[in-house]
Amino acid sequence: MLQVNSLNLQYGDKHIFKDISVRLNGQDRVGLVGVNGTGKSTLLKMMAGYQETDFGVISKSKKSTLGYLPQEFEGFAPGRNLRQEAETAFAHLLKIQTELDAVNNQLSATDPSSPGFSDLLQQQGELQMQLDSSDFFHIEGKIEKVLSGLGFSGSDMSRDCGDFSGGWQMRIMLAKILLTHPSFVFLDEPTNHLDIESLTWLEDFLKSYQGAMIIISHDRAFLDNLTNMTWELSLGRLTVYKGNYSYYITEKAERMAVQRAAYNNQQAKIQQTMRFVTRFRAKSTKAKQVQSRLKQISRLDILELEDSESRISFRFPPAISSGRMSVTVENLAMNYAEKQVFKGLNLEVNRGDKVAVVGANGAGKSTLVKIIAGHITPTSGTIQPGHNCRISYFGQHQAQELAPDLTVMQTMEQVDIEQTVTSTRSLLGTFLFRGDEVDKKVMVLSGGEKSRLALARMIMSPANLLIMDEPTNHLDMMSQDILQEAMKQYDGSIIVVSHNRFFLDGFVNKVLEIKNGQATIYEGNISYYLEKTRSRTDNKDKQRAELQKKSIPKAARSKEARKAKAAARAAAAHRLKPLKKKLADFERDIEALENEKGSLEQILADPELYHNQEAFTDKSKEYQNITKRLEKIYPQWEELQEAVDHIEAESAAAP
Repeated sequence: MLQVNSLNLQYGDKHIFKDISVRLNGQDRVGLVGVNGTGKSTLLKMMAGYQETDFGVISKSKKSTLGYLPQEFEGFAPGRNLRQEAETAFAHLLKIQTELDAVNNQLSATDPSSPGFSDLLQQQGELQMQLDSSDFFHIEGKIEKVLSGLGFSGSDMSRDCGDFSGGWQMRIMLAKILLTHPSFVFLDEPTNHLDIESLTWLEDFLKSYQGAMIIISHDRAFLDNLTNMTWELSLGRLTVYKGNYSYYITEKAERMAVQRAAYNNQQAKIQQTMRFVTRFRAKSTKAKQVQSRLKQISRLDILELEDSESRISFRFPPAISSGRMSVTVENLAMNYAEKQVFKGLNLEVNRGDKVAVVGANGAGKSTLVKIIAGHITPTSGTIQPGHNCRISYFGQHQAQELAPDLTVMQTMEQVDIEQTVTSTRSLLGTFLFRGDEVDKKVMVLSGGEKSRLALARMIMSPANLLIMDEPTNHLDMMSQDILQEAMKQYDGSIIVVSHNRFFLDGFVNKVLEIKNGQATIYEGNISYYLEKTRSRTDNKDKQRAELQKKSIPKAARSKEARKAKAAARAAAAHRLKPLKKKLADFERDIEALENEKGSLEQILADPELYHNQEAFTDKSKEYQNITKRLEKIYPQWEELQEAVDHIEAESAAAP
């Protein structure tokens, strides 16, 4: 269990946290949500111990362990390859193995008749039992499973960690956390650097994870599939919702309706009171009543409406009239130096088609959309735009490429079309740039504000084919929902690269998968694509398992089975030892009490005892006390015996 008690944090006049108290239990799976700037990452850092708090504010049980994935990571220093870095997650077991090797070397050099030989044998047995009862002999398999699931190939294992890009280094960090298997897992935007394939693998892995977790993510599907509780930060306070993100949205709407009604009611009462004060302030006969009303207002706990009331609201302008075909891609190939990204790629986008481009990181998704948008020249192949095709392009780093010295208004004025100041301000207003905010320089905008500005500039250009590369980056979930609805309503064509499944599922009708340099079209949304690829992967896994089983010699399988059974027996013996000791104590107590009870029954059966009323009363009370003790101890003994029987049965049934 991890407890937060009366956590407060204030920067200047702004309260980040106001007296927050919350508890995280052993199997809780929490989605931490709130609009940008509410302190989600700060709270996670504090709970993980990476940001200081006052003593006693955050406490946890002594034996529990923590794993924390930050949103930003400085990277690994060169000098250790991927496999070596992953093995550091098992440092405690590797240390035991080193100690065991040293003991084995000492034993081989020690005379069996010497006094220290038996001590070395005992030490060897203890160290061996620790390894046997752990997963030490499956370390290699675990490392390969996790690294492969997160997208690393066999050839990556020997690569220096310092050579990987920032996104891939974040994956290494995530892999180490999963391999360490801590009691509490804190993940800050874990899906940011994952493609759909790795994201679905991580989701499946975390579903069966034994431990508590808190996740900050803008991926609604990820939160819905993994969490059973939602913590919302707003106005410095933390509210707990006992359900996943979809439950939170429904419950939040109901709470907001109640909150808004209470706020409006309080404001009406304040206005009514102030009208009375204004009207009668100058009258001496009403002075006492005026002061009384003012005191009433000063004692009120003024209600506030939450920040989530502010949200972007827009629609794409109607698409320019075009032919039946938006764009045709034929036999496209792209090489960088000697590396081939893809070849023989074909694609037809009809008017009104909304196509999601998916694939592993590095497969060439961004390269493909840049080629179609005319920003990159392909190695070979043709791009044939349809009749009157007008393209508007939003790049993955479009927000970062905005000129930092320009204002919001000047950025919009760069678009080469006729526009009035009023129409530009109106469009910016729908993206929450209102009043003097249009005079802000781009350099002072947050990541989310830059993304909204880049979207607004894109919308200003008339088009009938939108090409978008990761448009939801830096957008909060409300903004994502609005963008999703706008893309659903858009009557032109869309080609979009994104790993956000919930976002894509709302409007796409085709999925283009780029894998191993080839392209495959799926007629349907993301859910259909994932269902098809999952069944394909499951079949391949079954075939691979069968082949591996057949390829392992019978003797080797038998040896592995004996080793597994020995490890299971050692683990069972380790669990049984304290239980059997307690069971033996219970049995001794029961035997002693039953003997004592039998003796008392003989005494109470003697008619002479009834002539001595005081002695009879004492023996009767003694008999009742022993009977009550036995009635209490029997169920405890039975429960303990069942636990022992269950562990022994599990050990016997181990393959």
